[in-house]
Amino acid sequence: MKLISRPHYLDQLKRVWHTPDIKIISGIRRSGKSKLLSAYIEHIREVDPTANIISIDLTKIKFEHLKEYHALNDYVESNHKTGVNNYVMIDEVQLCKSFELAINSLHSEEKYDIYITGSNAFLLSSDLATLFTGRHIDIHVYPFSFKEYCIYFDVEKENIQLALDDYLKTGGLAGSYLYSEETDKQRYVREIYGTILTRDLVDKYRLGNPEMLKKIGNYLMDNISNIASSRNISNALRADGNETNHKTVGAYISYLCNAFVFYEAKRYDVKGKTYLQSLSKFYLSDTSIRVSLLGKRNMDWGRMLENIVFVELLRRGYDVYVGKLYKKEIDFVAMKANEKIYIQVSDEISQDETFHREVEPLLQIRDAYPKILLARTRHEESDYEGIRVIDLTNWLLEYNGI
Repeated sequence: MKLISRPHYLDQLKRVWHTPDIKIISGIRRSGKSKLLSAYIEHIREVDPTANIISIDLTKIKFEHLKEYHALNDYVESNHKTGVNNYVMIDEVQLCKSFELAINSLHSEEKYDIYITGSNAFLLSSDLATLFTGRHIDIHVYPFSFKEYCIYFDVEKENIQLALDDYLKTGGLAGSYLYSEETDKQRYVREIYGTILTRDLVDKYRLGNPEMLKKIGNYLMDNISNIASSRNISNALRADGNETNHKTVGAYISYLCNAFVFYEAKRYDVKGKTYLQSLSKFYLSDTSIRVSLLGKRNMDWGRMLENIVFVELLRRGYDVYVGKLYKKEIDFVAMKANEKIYIQVSDEISQDETFHREVEPLLQIRDAYPKILLARTRHEESDYEGIRVIDLTNWLLEYNGI
């Protein structure tokens, strides 16, 4: 498989080099966590040639005996070297039962720089404080961005718009790129999704109704960008003859988010500057999952573009909310430190009616924070009454602070 550099993530790892934290690389299955760890090992070998790198891949048979935490701890300790920097790199750490006991013990020795990866649901941000007694840093890896997709396929400028159409369907789970036929790409993605449901969720949470988990996942995929709640989802499922309730639906949604299949966007009251607890939107970590599981029926490409923008904002380090202003909705309110940006997303705005519908909510916002309309304009950036109108593909490819 062709490899490309992912400097966004490598730079995050470089910034925490030699800090006393446990570094945790998390993300959905097949998002590139293991490849990132391998790239980082190569970087360490370049900058620290005398380093002692204790690298363990628990998916390989030669490390089978380390799937017990005492054995894992003893193996690392027996391979420690004095007088040089010692690095511990463990891939798929969750395959070792009670791995956190070994990691905490090694961390307490204060003589290792520790990096681990693991399948999504076993290394949840919500669980990290419980699992690890020492300080930890979570470096979250997303599927390939559109920019990485274009780099991988050497897309030329004149083909960028067509490439975005393909990316909406193919997505960023790069293992699918090895297949030439669309049906094979989709089968690959379906298998990843099936593995997440069975190994990461049904087994971890001992779910008694796997079929209901699938139905809830399908419902969320079919309603990307729609306001949802566990109660209205349970009502819709019961109307189709399914026995469930809003508590079960709420729990299953949280499991799907825990596995990084979906991300939740909560609502933010722009006027009151308050976060709203009721109702949310849910976006897929990768649009290929929707296409592979449900096909192109009832496809709203505008909402799929919105999904891509949401994940890209997360990738760029923003906390992302759905904006509420009176009875209007702003697609995204993106926040980072003291920064706040209001963003509308549209497939196309060539018709006056569509354009004014998209900018109207932004024009009603009275504060001075930046306002952006992203659409497939195929033109250079323009300004409309203080609103930046930016071609979506340009925004996705050229990251200059937003």
